[in-house]
Amino acid sequence: MTPDGGHTPVMLDEVLGHLGPRDGAIYIDATFGAGGYTRGILDAAACTVWAIDRDPDAVSGGQALASAYGGRLTVLAGRFGEMDGLLASHGIERADGVVLDLGVSSMQLDVPARGFSFRFDGPLDMRMEQEGPCAADIVNTASEHDLSTIIRRFGEERHARRVARAIVRARAEAPIETTGALAEIVRAAIPRGRPDRNRPDRNRIDPATRTFQALRIATNDELDEIDRGLAAAEALLAPGGILVVVSFHSLEDKRVKDFLKTRSGGAPRPSRYLPAGDAGAAAPTFDLLTRRPDRPGEDEVARNPRARSARLRAGRRTKAPTWTHAAMAAGGGA
Repeated sequence: MTPDGGHTPVMLDEVLGHLGPRDGAIYIDATFGAGGYTRGILDAAACTVWAIDRDPDAVSGGQALASAYGGRLTVLAGRFGEMDGLLASHGIERADGVVLDLGVSSMQLDVPARGFSFRFDGPLDMRMEQEGPCAADIVNTASEHDLSTIIRRFGEERHARRVARAIVRARAEAPIETTGALAEIVRAAIPRGRPDRNRPDRNRIDPATRTFQALRIATNDELDEIDRGLAAAEALLAPGGILVVVSFHSLEDKRVKDFLKTRSGGAPRPSRYLPAGDAGAAAPTFDLLTRRPDRPGEDEVARNPRARSARLRAGRRTKAPTWTHAAMAAGGGA
């Protein structure tokens, strides 16, 4: 935890190392949370930060930090997938850096009423924006097939069908309304395997973890939001601008990896007989800064266990037009 009570920003030194904050530049902290990255950026240079968060609690909590930095910080309510349009509405057409810290924040996990964690018994909510359908709506109304698909796809749970069947059976007796009730149903549904002596980390994972991850992702449309956010960052970054993304599980990291690989010209060509730089292909919009993801050091993991699964990827924006615009131009569009 930081002195102000917020979560400890994961891999802050690495984020700042890639971003290289400089005086007079404009940076976007597109997943503001408790403001850890924002504070680091503002302390590193006489620059400006525009912060975005879909969680009303994060936005309201950021106002004190904005006051402390004398006009260099503005905190906006919204989704990072809409950052280019959101910033344009405030007159910001270009940025020198964008930071994304994917997933759920510690301050969301640590509030039982938010319903993100089974560590506390609270309402089965999980909504980042605190509006719209919640996780309990999915659990109590989705078909067994749809529940199984969600849990398998977003939680990578190999016992997804067994868990979905147990949920449907339990909700027939009474609605499932709390995190504690759901966690117990999932734990009872998943068979206990023998402890893995070679992978003790696996033995520490609660059987409910993957199902809760899956429901959180589904409730907040997180994976599609990542795709929208990466495209929005591409559109917003000025030539030479830096994109830094920290992810915490394989589904998030794969989205980021594939985006940067494709946008940097690393995706395979449709045919090996087509030359590199074929006229039908859009020019690369990023240069890779991380061929392999950066990982936290042992000291950081010891201080902050949340960092254990973190992976950081970064790219530098080229002068090429965004792929959306390039495709429109190639097709004769405006």
